[in-house]
Amino acid sequence: MGEIDISWQALRRIVQDFSGTSAELTEFRPLHGGQISTTLELHLSDNTKAVVKVSPHRVDKSYEREAYQLTLLRSLGLPVPQVYQWKIGSLDDPVSYLLIEFIEGVDLGQAKHRCTSEEFDALQQELAEIILAMHANMNEKYMRVMEGGQSYDSWSRFYREVYDPIWHEAQSDPHLSKHCRKQIGKVHEKLDRFLVHGDKPRLVHWDIWNTNVMCRQNGDGRWHIAALLDPNCKYAHAEAEIAYMELFHTVTPAFLRAYQQHHRLSDDYHRFRKPIYQLYPLINHVRLFGHEYMKPLLAAVEKTESMV
Repeated sequence: MGEIDISWQALRRIVQDFSGTSAELTEFRPLHGGQISTTLELHLSDNTKAVVKVSPHRVDKSYEREAYQLTLLRSLGLPVPQVYQWKIGSLDDPVSYLLIEFIEGVDLGQAKHRCTSEEFDALQQELAEIILAMHANMNEKYMRVMEGGQSYDSWSRFYREVYDPIWHEAQSDPHLSKHCRKQIGKVHEKLDRFLVHGDKPRLVHWDIWNTNVMCRQNGDGRWHIAALLDPNCKYAHAEAEIAYMELFHTVTPAFLRAYQQHHRLSDDYHRFRKPIYQLYPLINHVRLFGHEYMKPLLAAVEKTESMV
């Protein structure tokens, strides 16, 4: 099974815990995209499929949080996989996993190559409708979406809490020049001033990029959004989500036109909040994925230089 740190017997037990002892696992296929979990497409003897995420950690509570968030999004009518089962491992039974619905389709990047430009514009408009429906759900406080999570009255305080550990770790990266660290530090010190806005905390996915958007052609022959995957939900400033989607080219002008028919992006978003909202994910990507993100990070840092 190569690098997959789980036995066939353990996978079979997961399947039978959900589908009953008559269910048999006939095949599995690794799925790409996860950076922490092992993600597998499971084929059962009754021709059904499911997806299992298995953690390399013995006791991993992240699947409880993901199951909670997927269930919340699904209850709001948003297209996400159905949660079948999840389990936090223990020292005696060290397998943490999440078993969810298998979604047929291709990711948004692949769909773009298969669509005509008109079809892809329609797909982007549908994505905008889904994001608007999600962002319509508001909260009184800023917080991670999980039971018992800490809440914040201040958006800048919550944003700082999310990114403080990431920025602290990135400061020791030898590839970051002294000038770069100093400039990010200046921005970080003034987040209270830069991130002021007049909106409410809104429900966001927080990781919408091409591989987390599944698409397919339905019976009408048209392309549709099949599901959003891998949520990291928060009640946050919705502009941060849009900036992230723009940064990683998940959205096009067709999306932005459709989105802004109901939720206009202010001039302050374009002037200084978007550069800041794009700076911090790039710091995180350099930390997680390596120095291929250094060039866009330096470009993002340069955009903030006139602000501080």
